[in-house]
Amino acid sequence: MASPPTILVFDSGLGGLSVLREIVGARPDAHYVYVADDAFFPYGHHGEHQIIARVVPLIGELIAAHAPDLVVIACNTASTLVMAHLRAEYKVSFVGTVPAIKPACASSKTKRVSVLGTRGTVKREYTKALIRDFAQGCEVTLVGSAQLASLAEAALNGVEVNDLKISAELAPCFVGEGKNDLARTDTIVLACTHYPLLMDRFSRLAPWPVDWIDPAPAIARRVADLLKAPGGEADHAGAEMIFTSGRPHTLSRALMPFFGGRVPA
Repeated sequence: MASPPTILVFDSGLGGLSVLREIVGARPDAHYVYVADDAFFPYGHHGEHQIIARVVPLIGELIAAHAPDLVVIACNTASTLVMAHLRAEYKVSFVGTVPAIKPACASSKTKRVSVLGTRGTVKREYTKALIRDFAQGCEVTLVGSAQLASLAEAALNGVEVNDLKISAELAPCFVGEGKNDLARTDTIVLACTHYPLLMDRFSRLAPWPVDWIDPAPAIARRVADLLKAPGGEADHAGAEMIFTSGRPHTLSRALMPFFGGRVPA
């Protein structure tokens, strides 16, 4: 009987938990290692070459330490920079995270879409190329947030986050004269994996209803496609949570839903 696969999920912080949650739902049998590179968080404060020089060897160390069957880079900023380097350097299968511009533009009724990401992600040529290739006649507004990723981290750590701070970051995404404007924004791409952690707040604070496009379900489907079919053996070893700063995590109760009810070691 085949043993459960090991899946390593990597992010700059806690945002990748939104991706992990979907993957665990697709492959509950797997053993999970979640790595938060909090020693270098947030990636938006670093240059492209610094991120590449940081992430590529770090992933190599993690592969050597944990022998994963598959690695998920659950970070838009890192994925748009390092995927080619990782695939050239290591033989493990990789799944990245990129802004879901194609499905968003395909589904928009008003043909007005916003992409909400970090400042680094929205200014990157990779993102602009996705718009050129897949806008399908949509007007796409790029919104780079300086604060939302940190606000999501704070909220998950139990810190009270003011609605006004979130609303200020969301406001540029909503182009139009209100919910009766036929040319208003009707679709918003969440181009940072931290943002779904605030999804309840986003929906409540939005000036009118929109479709929020989260790439996590598509990532989970891709992971399931790449791995062999589940065997009959379940993983009883639980899951691991690692901070690159070396600090212990004290979030067991808050993290359990992301790990499918397991308590991460």
